[in-house]
Amino acid sequence: MKDVSQDQRYVGDLSRSAELRPDVCVKISGLTKEFHMGDRSIAAIDGLDLEVKDGEFLCIVGPSGCGKTTLIRTIAGLETQTSGTIWVKKPAGGRPLTAMVFQTDSIFPWMTVEDNVGYGLRMQGVKKSQRDAKVESLLKITGLEKFGKSYPHQLSGGMRQRVNVARAFAADPEILLMDEPFGLLDEQNRMILQRELMEIWRGSRKTTLFITHSVDEAILLGDRILVMTAHPGRVKEIIDIDIPRPRDLIALRGDQKFISLYKQVWELLSEEVLRSRTQGVLRQ
Repeated sequence: MKDVSQDQRYVGDLSRSAELRPDVCVKISGLTKEFHMGDRSIAAIDGLDLEVKDGEFLCIVGPSGCGKTTLIRTIAGLETQTSGTIWVKKPAGGRPLTAMVFQTDSIFPWMTVEDNVGYGLRMQGVKKSQRDAKVESLLKITGLEKFGKSYPHQLSGGMRQRVNVARAFAADPEILLMDEPFGLLDEQNRMILQRELMEIWRGSRKTTLFITHSVDEAILLGDRILVMTAHPGRVKEIIDIDIPRPRDLIALRGDQKFISLYKQVWELLSEEVLRSRTQGVLRQ
């Protein structure tokens, strides 16, 4: 992880901070990120303010180029903000601050499935017996228990992405950052992985920021949906998803509350998509 100065990025454990609510895991204030292109500076994110609750599943939607990926990469420390402050709840017990799941395959091709899933735990110095138990549990949840000794080239694309998700949860980070992790999958695998993700998440209540281009997916998975403006990225609106869990997408599609939420999110999003076409796209 890229090193970012303490005063710019983190202000200790939010649960002990008098100025911030104890139920907040991430607080972003005035976040701006500029990229330099020759002699020009272009803002990908401009003055973004956001609070993410502890244990919340926040879905992020917005037109291509609005800064969604830049936002979570900055939270992860992979980018340094131009200005603004990010406060993040301090992990307990030496756990990692964040783990990130990318859209593209990022598992190690020379490692078996079980070694990939347990990699973060091994780096943390977790005892082998504890590591093996955690890996076994996650392989079972994700339907990979028969493939622990297999290598990535022996797996389908959907199975490799299951390994990515299992590895991220195994590391037990404070915050899970997911950059459209199911975007390249066919609909059948996407629905299976959505279901498996929710099963793992319900057991851990891990604070999660999840980027998606699918309004269906955002409503299915999220506690709230952050709709971002066309670049420069700002908060356009945050929508509460008041639908009980567990949720089934097929059943939801006929539910009036789902239909109403879909229409609300799509109208906000389509305004920004149309606006982005007149601006051109810098980068996502």
